[in-house]
Amino acid sequence: MPNLLFLTQRLPYPPMKGEKIRPLQILKYLTQWYDVHLGCLVDDPADMQYVDTVRAMCRDIHVAEMDRRTARLLCLRGLLTGESLSVTFFRDRGLARWVENVVDRVRPEVVFVNSSNMAPYILDLPKTGLRVVDLADVDSEKWRAYADTAGFPMRYVYRREWHKVAALEDRIAAECDLSTFVSDAEARLLAERLPALSHKIMGVSSGVDHRYFDPAQDFPPVYDASIPTFVFTGTMDYPPNVDAVVWFATDILPIIRRTIPAAQFYIVGNNPAPQVQALTRIDGVFVTGRVPDVRPYVAHAVASVAPMRIARGIQNKVLEAMAMGKPVIVTSGALEGIEAHPGRDIVLADTTEAFAAAAERLATGTDGAAIGQAARELVVRTYDWAARLSRYDPLLRPGNPTIKAAQ
Repeated sequence: MPNLLFLTQRLPYPPMKGEKIRPLQILKYLTQWYDVHLGCLVDDPADMQYVDTVRAMCRDIHVAEMDRRTARLLCLRGLLTGESLSVTFFRDRGLARWVENVVDRVRPEVVFVNSSNMAPYILDLPKTGLRVVDLADVDSEKWRAYADTAGFPMRYVYRREWHKVAALEDRIAAECDLSTFVSDAEARLLAERLPALSHKIMGVSSGVDHRYFDPAQDFPPVYDASIPTFVFTGTMDYPPNVDAVVWFATDILPIIRRTIPAAQFYIVGNNPAPQVQALTRIDGVFVTGRVPDVRPYVAHAVASVAPMRIARGIQNKVLEAMAMGKPVIVTSGALEGIEAHPGRDIVLADTTEAFAAAAERLATGTDGAAIGQAARELVVRTYDWAARLSRYDPLLRPGNPTIKAAQ
């Protein structure tokens, strides 16, 4: 089979968060056509046990271990080099040498890069084949949102990152053959900024493994299922997730508990930030940290909640809960890129009062089951991964004239 160099910022396993879920599914999809040479980093020692699982999918693999604390310090060199701190955070000399060797020795027909942070590994190397970068989200917009809400001095750090990441996104779009995003809405953001390059910018929506997230399976309860419980799942040191759970726990849950005193909120996900851990001081709030399986927490909840006030692209947590047949309460930001009809497949609420009212209604009414069933049917019908990733087929199938022309 032809060769493909695949770069991603973290080992794409286990599939417990968006930056692993999407690369893993794309990797699996591409292995049907290519011998994959995969390079990535690992910043969580617990992930090293899964290297062989990923190795079995690939022709070759290079895993660079990194220490997060050290990387946070070293990334500050970007202030001296003029680079994005995100890029310098994920820089590893050993990985860079491996990439150079693969490009020189293997001369892959396709180079597929996940995230703008990893693109610098290949941008200055000789072009040996088709280059595709899955940016997933317009990250520069995320940094701009951080800058708009942060205080001194982080406001200036975030503003710098916004401009540096935007410049990198522009370069990727100009120098690579295709830039893809998790939704058409995200793709439009960059296409509107770079209209002359819009023909090389495309949305390739994420899907969900609805066979894994299947409510027909038996999930023993991990908390008292007779207590009305709302669940949030996600990586809990990610600022948008931190903001979301703090808002729900401090503003929304107290309103719910006026009507439903026993209501509780489970925050499920690894690396809970100090602000998240502090929420356990609030009656009815529980923080689990990393768990082996999020499905039992979702399966026995009244609803999954995604009160995202800062959001980019498709929220995997929303699709997963929908696949589990659960009603999901979302803000407009969390609904972006998901083709669900509010009131039928999902519940939309953008204010504190509306979110609390929706939660109370699902806990005390009877429409939750119908919404969950509609959500499950929608996901099975339209969000299968193979169907979503088939948008890559016209460009990436071996033998495509575009691939040959790029070599």
